[in-house]
Amino acid sequence: MERPDDNPMRHPAEQPSGSDDSPKFGRLLVVLLCAVLVIVAITFISEAMYM
Repeated sequence: MERPDDNPMRHPAEQPSGSDDSPKFGRLLVVLLCAVLVIVAITFISEAMYM
């Protein structure tokens, strides 16, 4: 238990940083980039087929 002088305003304890529940933004960015590249490739292929 904390001593009373450690937390005089009774703030809640800080959350641990880098927990396993945090979203993986790097992985999400890579997936988003791959999805955009696939859409661009489909667009260029479809344009080439219809011209």
